[in-house]
Amino acid sequence: MYRVAIEKLIKWKSSKHRKPLIIEGARQVGKTWLMKEFGRQEYRDTVYINFDSNSAMAELFAADLNTERLIMGLELYVGRKIDPDNSLLIFDEVQEVPRALTSLKYFYENAPRYHIVCAGSLLGIALHRGTSFPVGKVDFLKLYPLSYKEFLMATGNERFAQLMNNQDFQMITSFKQTYIDLLKQYYFVGGMPEAVQSFVENKDFNEVREIQSRILAAYEQDFSKHAPNEIVPRLRMLWNSIPSQLAKENKKFIYGLVREGARAKEYETAIMWLSDCGLVHKVSRVNQAGIPLRAYEDLKAFKLFLVDVGLLGCMAGLRQRVLIEGNKLFVEFKGALTEQYVCQQLKTVEDLGVYYYTNDRGSCEVDFIVDTGEQIVPVEVKAEANLRAKSLKTYYEKFSPEISVRASMWDYKKEDWLLNLPLYAIDQIKTVT
Repeated sequence: MYRVAIEKLIKWKSSKHRKPLIIEGARQVGKTWLMKEFGRQEYRDTVYINFDSNSAMAELFAADLNTERLIMGLELYVGRKIDPDNSLLIFDEVQEVPRALTSLKYFYENAPRYHIVCAGSLLGIALHRGTSFPVGKVDFLKLYPLSYKEFLMATGNERFAQLMNNQDFQMITSFKQTYIDLLKQYYFVGGMPEAVQSFVENKDFNEVREIQSRILAAYEQDFSKHAPNEIVPRLRMLWNSIPSQLAKENKKFIYGLVREGARAKEYETAIMWLSDCGLVHKVSRVNQAGIPLRAYEDLKAFKLFLVDVGLLGCMAGLRQRVLIEGNKLFVEFKGALTEQYVCQQLKTVEDLGVYYYTNDRGSCEVDFIVDTGEQIVPVEVKAEANLRAKSLKTYYEKFSPEISVRASMWDYKKEDWLLNLPLYAIDQIKTVT
């Protein structure tokens, strides 16, 4: 299975300014596999240490964090010499031993030759608890479920993925039905590696749903095991409300849909917990279009999307029959899957700020506004080949962006102010605008 993140890790390895690397991401998005595969491809030796329920490591890091002493202890634990230039040190579930996170500062300052990558399924929470290591001493990499392009490659359609990278839209249009058919499969299967692997091997949609159900059950178990007791009931209610929140025409998060009479203050911690775990994407509203967009963020209004489109379909009880009923999949569930899909792909694009826009009266809403660092691009999402873009036109007349994007099932077409970008090519947004 190919992951784009491997290229980022190779770049990290060769960087003169390399620091210990922390890989963040939700449980089961493939962090452990990625680290081991990187070690297999790029190093003579991989030293893998799992900190979960590991009393030997807890004791080693509980004492002095002198790097020479730590390396000696690690060598005794694995039973071999660690070569700083040719060994990859993997610390998995590192949040279980917070002082191991703290030690990264000393590895960076006193033993920078060692190549260290760390990951943990609840690492975001550990970092926000104020685990002691100074900012600036580590590098970060976010890992998400497989993108649509990675799904193409996993299912043996590498040439279609390459065609997308080449942005040969004339050729892409000739094969659009293939892209659409594969997109429908991706809507159902999503990008969780285990679900994709199962689909590639068996082409069994029922088995995919069973895997997704197991993943969702594991997430719910994490709520009970790792979240503060007082927020667990709210976490569950909030988590289970997301499909109905996204099914609304206006997808702004409404606390009253979680529980009647619910207030923001009661659920802020729960939302932060889910976000820190990587289980949800919180997309904030902006009401202006200046650079940087973050300066115009309205923290009180936001949309919540799940980490994965396949998991959303599983939570909503979407059946495989919709796959064979023409374009019904793209309008079923009121376009919620489509907007979830677009959000998920945009999140994989590096250095892209993702927001949404509504004016103060609420009469104009643009599904996503992205900040490329150079320009602000409004994106309207259409579930089918619907070409009406009333809100986009209103936004354009007010802010005059260089280009506006309508993402739909229609073919690629660039007009003077409007670019129609096929949904299956949405990850190209930064390079085509």
